[in-house]
Amino acid sequence: MRLSKAFQPTLKEVPAEAQIASHRLMLRAGLIRQTASGIYAWLPAGLRVLRNIERIIREEQDAIGAQEVLMPTLQSADLWRRSGRYDAYGPEMLRIQDRHGRDLLYGPTNEEMITDIFGASVKSYKELPKSLYHIQWKFRDEVRPRFGVMRGREFLMKDAYSFDADYAGAVDSYRRMMLSYLRIFQRLGVRAVPMVADTGPIGGDLSHEFLVLAPTGESEVFFDAALEQQDWLGRPVDCDSSESLAQFFSAVTDHYAATDEKHNEAEWASVPEERKRTGRGIEVGHIFYFGTKYTQSMGIEVSGPDGAPFNPHMGSYGIGVSRLTGAIIEASHDDAGIIWPASVAPYRAAILNLRQGDETCDAICDRIYATDPENLLYDDRSERAGVKFNDADLMGHPWQIIVGPRGAKEGKVELKHRVSGERFELPVEEALAKIGEG
Repeated sequence: MRLSKAFQPTLKEVPAEAQIASHRLMLRAGLIRQTASGIYAWLPAGLRVLRNIERIIREEQDAIGAQEVLMPTLQSADLWRRSGRYDAYGPEMLRIQDRHGRDLLYGPTNEEMITDIFGASVKSYKELPKSLYHIQWKFRDEVRPRFGVMRGREFLMKDAYSFDADYAGAVDSYRRMMLSYLRIFQRLGVRAVPMVADTGPIGGDLSHEFLVLAPTGESEVFFDAALEQQDWLGRPVDCDSSESLAQFFSAVTDHYAATDEKHNEAEWASVPEERKRTGRGIEVGHIFYFGTKYTQSMGIEVSGPDGAPFNPHMGSYGIGVSRLTGAIIEASHDDAGIIWPASVAPYRAAILNLRQGDETCDAICDRIYATDPENLLYDDRSERAGVKFNDADLMGHPWQIIVGPRGAKEGKVELKHRVSGERFELPVEEALAKIGEG
């Protein structure tokens, strides 16, 4: 994309309504614009980030055998009456009627709908297990929406739901999903620590929150540094083996990790001092086993090996896609702007032409841009060098390819790495190869 033609409305001033770094930077960098309280339009660069996050999520969900569906944003109130949640949910649910007076709601979550879809099609234990996911917009009418996309009313979520014949199968599905989540967050370039969460009236220990470490996080966290040293992408796990999944799960849960709500000083004392880590975290994911809560309340049964009907066991697994965008920025920024991990950045690199109109500079920039116009942002504006540098830092491109008249005459460019601030003067081909390394 050529920046002279891009819709990239950056702001010089810090918006008064933005209280945290991610909100300020997303507005200033032209990623989002507010259209109503807690509701945002996603502009081209912001949408590219969302799509990159979605792509990684899809790849890792597909890798464990989950299948993608797409459920509508509007749901029939009758589904929620069947589960008993329609009247209990509270004012966060946006309730509407169609022209025929039928009660509808803008979905805040999808347990009822997916259970109904499953129940209409799956009739035998031989068809289990099943794991279905979708990525869809949701709405919860928060009393005080704030912090931009971190706590908005409309938000993009990845929801997955598992259906198993028994508890043992549900545990395998739960562990499979935990593995997928750890790999997702590692690929997104963020440290997301899994921490035991409340399971409510169901009890047990199958509920974990995933928190991205950031100074502005809403929760205080305590965890064993051994969790940070794990390579989840490199860990071999046979997702079809209960034993392999159990070994993986032990490798995660044997290390202490808790928010302030679940913190246990006695257990914390057993962690070696040199491995103790504290800080703050932002919740970006939650996995949860809830047994037969919905299949039982909604009358969903399948036939067992003996022909007797039973209610399948379920789990629910969520990732806040739009929230993740803000969380990544909270965890990765500086005074100059955003610092995107390469895997989610809207563009791999920005080409900064410091002498627009100079024949040699223009030729080198055009040559570089032609190698990958989809993933390179070419700042071809007739602006001062300082403006281009500031905007590139603000937008957070992993690399900046700086083309000036002196280096251009020698066929060289200056390469700046956004994370480290390192600079390299290299021939064009070597610079492109270095960018390709990540």
